[in-house]
Amino acid sequence: MSKRPNVIWIFGDQHRGQSLGYMGDPNVSTPHLNRLADEGITFTRAVAGFPLCSPFRGALISGQYPHRVTPGHQTQLDPSLPTVATAFNEAGYHTAWYGKWHIDGAQERERRTAMHIIPPERRGQFKKWIGYENNAPQFDCWVHGGEGEEAFHYRLPGYETDALTDLFIEHLRERAGEEEPFFAGLSVIPPHDPYHAPPEWMVRHIPARVQLRPNVPNIPRIVERARNDLAGYHAMIENLDWNVGRIRAALEELGLYENTHVLFFSDHGDMHGSHGQFRKTSPWEEALRIPFIIGGGPHRYHHDSGFHEVPVNHVDIAPTSLGLCGLEAPAWMQGTDYSGYRLRDREIGDVPDSAYLQTVVPTMHGHSVDRPWRGIVTRDNWKYAVLEGQPWLLFNLNEDPYEQANHAHNSLYHAERRRLQARLAEWIDHTGDSFRLPEP
Repeated sequence: MSKRPNVIWIFGDQHRGQSLGYMGDPNVSTPHLNRLADEGITFTRAVAGFPLCSPFRGALISGQYPHRVTPGHQTQLDPSLPTVATAFNEAGYHTAWYGKWHIDGAQERERRTAMHIIPPERRGQFKKWIGYENNAPQFDCWVHGGEGEEAFHYRLPGYETDALTDLFIEHLRERAGEEEPFFAGLSVIPPHDPYHAPPEWMVRHIPARVQLRPNVPNIPRIVERARNDLAGYHAMIENLDWNVGRIRAALEELGLYENTHVLFFSDHGDMHGSHGQFRKTSPWEEALRIPFIIGGGPHRYHHDSGFHEVPVNHVDIAPTSLGLCGLEAPAWMQGTDYSGYRLRDREIGDVPDSAYLQTVVPTMHGHSVDRPWRGIVTRDNWKYAVLEGQPWLLFNLNEDPYEQANHAHNSLYHAERRRLQARLAEWIDHTGDSFRLPEP
């Protein structure tokens, strides 16, 4: 029996799905991600069903919706819950995690979360774990791991993405000679704010040359901030792309690439001035849409490569990762396995007609939505979002990709709104959520 394939996750923080070379962004060059997408499959309508760090990460690790596991910012994931690492461990895999965790509930106001030590029993059952709870200064990143006399906590040299990639490549070298297949995740903060990259990347980007999206209003303070932020943001993305290239080169050098599925995604996006908004937690495309590429892997098993317009959600990433290895998702995972889009010998099966969206507990941070909301985005490219008891947003993304015509209160769209709200009600019931919807 041949060795099962390996799986690695690589993802940044706050990397919106539009800010990639292969998606046509004129501001950023991502040759390594372009190649990964070209050789693999890309889900162009992948979303962060809860566009915020901790809720996304809890759903990612557990395969369950955020309202069940991490309903708000700085919420601790119940350490007794099984995780994606649990499922891979039981299948005979070595599991490892490198980088940002942000599901241990450390409160930023109490102390700098880089100094927060996550005990081994709260590290998601990963066999090897080197990471940190949260750490915004990317040039002052601290990691910890181990336990007992072998515990460690130290400051990484240089820039976070580069240093964590060094550790991750070292881990790949350790696993190269082992018979045991492996699952490993690399989670970095960039391109999360503050928007600073090493100088050799920053010099490539000048704020005045940044081309803004058409839905950024022509208000001087918004335009100025968006351009300044985006110059650094694009530099951080290009550095992340370069490090993806380093990981690929290491996999090829070690003879691992042909038997390793490489998944690239993000935990949510960043508004950067679109609709006059910044950061995340909102249902607009810039905050909600994320990259999701499945590349690498044994080429003889490839399904058709290319772009797929299906609404993949955050809870789908774990079961899809298991499916890529021929493993069935455990019953406690709520997501859908999309591995059939990649593997010729695996059925695609029934996939949802929409993705469920939510903000359960607002952060009350600046530039965030200050009320709970629920919504859906459908396979036929409609988006509907509601506040408690009140319609809020309704867009036809086919004709309005920049979401400039809100039909939520337009009587001509009553029938469409009723259809979408009925589907939203089904999602609320199906996922075990609760929310007061508007009157029909």
